Amino acid sequence: MLDGIVHPAERVGRPDPARGAFVKDRRSRSQAPNARTQVALSSRWRRFWREAAPDFRHGLLPGRLLSFGRMNLECRLHTLPDPISNRLPGHDASPSTVARKSLDDGGSFSDHDAEERKEPMKRAVRVVLCSFSLVGAAFLVSAQDTESTGPTQLTRLTIATVSNSDMILMQDLSEVFEKANPDIELDWVILDENLLRQRVTTDIATSSGRFDVLTIGTYEAPIWAERGWLVPLDDLPEEYDLDDLLPPIREALSFDGALYAAPFYGESSFTMYRTDLFEEAGLEMPQEPTWDFIADAARKLTDEEDEVHGICLRGKPGWGENMAFLTAMANSYGARWFDLDWNPQFDGEAWRAAITDYVTLMQEAGPPNASANGYRENLALFRSGRCAIWIDATAAGQFVTAADSAVAGRVGFAFAPDNGLGKNASWLWAWALAIPESSDNQAAAKKFLAWATSKKYLELVASKEGWSNVPPGTRRSLYENQAYVDAAPFAEITLASILTADPDDPTVEEVPYTGIQYVAIPEFQSIGTAVGHRFAEALAGRIPIEEALDNAQWVTGKVIGRARFLKRGHIERERLGKEP
Repeated sequence: MLDGIVHPAERVGRPDPARGAFVKDRRSRSQAPNARTQVALSSRWRRFWREAAPDFRHGLLPGRLLSFGRMNLECRLHTLPDPISNRLPGHDASPSTVARKSLDDGGSFSDHDAEERKEPMKRAVRVVLCSFSLVGAAFLVSAQDTESTGPTQLTRLTIATVSNSDMILMQDLSEVFEKANPDIELDWVILDENLLRQRVTTDIATSSGRFDVLTIGTYEAPIWAERGWLVPLDDLPEEYDLDDLLPPIREALSFDGALYAAPFYGESSFTMYRTDLFEEAGLEMPQEPTWDFIADAARKLTDEEDEVHGICLRGKPGWGENMAFLTAMANSYGARWFDLDWNPQFDGEAWRAAITDYVTLMQEAGPPNASANGYRENLALFRSGRCAIWIDATAAGQFVTAADSAVAGRVGFAFAPDNGLGKNASWLWAWALAIPESSDNQAAAKKFLAWATSKKYLELVASKEGWSNVPPGTRRSLYENQAYVDAAPFAEITLASILTADPDDPTVEEVPYTGIQYVAIPEFQSIGTAVGHRFAEALAGRIPIEEALDNAQWVTGKVIGRARFLKRGHIERERLGKEP
């Protein structure tokens, strides 16, 4: 946030109470009189206390000491919400602008906090402790560090990433990187997808330098690169093997031929379905299904008595949630966001047909409260056996086939549906790691980025979690690895879906933009989210479909019109500035 207050949902560390979760409040003591301090130990201190000195913990969080000499223990301010008003002590921020309590976000309170919350907490708790240091040699050094000869100059990298399983695993395995690079220390800020986008966008647009490594997507990478906000990745080590990256993924993360974000995993979209339910109903899923077939099958497979929904599709509003799916679906109906003159097209028949079919199908064969369900909610429904058909990201393949999935061994895969017009509802996306120009630790950040997106990292994941759980969709060599192909029944169709996705030709009719499930212009985040809210309202039955389409047409026209006006004004100012 621009005022410097750090959202309590921004956890530094794994979102697991056992590992500890801290919130940094960057305000000075005079600016934050109502705060509770806690000692936040570095990852190296935590490992030491966990592995070498359990008897010395005495209430401290796990840690580890790696070097001799002067060691500073940083005290971070942990501002907790008032349990009565649910506001930060001493502030008037409402719950809509301030995160809920730590427990709501996967954090935990200590026993002391539990006792304290029993009483009204209306008084301010003043900051008493700032920092302290230990001066001396070799204080409680673990056995493997006894050969240390002097103090290590640490570089601390702050990594902002999304709270999904692949990224959580990356954090767990990052101890391997830290062990190989004892001069680099990693701090993690893990957020849900929408909040992550807000935070990293604010950070990079204001050049605050708060993050050293950002998790961004194919939408942001070329736009931010063009603005000079990202560090080009043109000097990665030779063993990184840039040519091994899948061409559509590499191109989507590049600008002017240079890579600006290294892909962690890539995806398209496809159809997942319950093979057992299809067999019982006497249905056979085509490899390339049509929307008519999907709708008919979903209605036949709906079983209200057993709480099995015929189909699950994204309904939660957001440009990266319901609008990612609906834009791809509309493409297959012949719809487009803009014509060649940048006029919005929501008043056309193609959009009307796509949204009408979507709303009707979901109301007849989808789960209740579908307008609240995004990727994660539908994943949970499908894994628990409550969806017969789910059309979403290819990255979900590893989770629906995992051993802990209730439907493991009973899932089939097909391409995303089409409507007979030559375009199916597939998309192209990658979560990738990038380095902002504002980072003061670019060399160390590049070293971590190269490690986390390398072939060796995939091998590391495979050795720990099995080949089926490695991050998919980024490297050609992964799909040439027979061990992976044998372990991942979704591998072949994932690769084919990615390779056939074309962001430069996303629609039936020609368009002035690139992007399949989004329009690659800076204004799309606001437009897409606004339109997504209107379509979610239509799905929930609160407004008619025609009203939602009219609203979409109006807001898109207003935003794009203002953007074009500002652009013309900028060009005119540049022209006048060049005149004598």
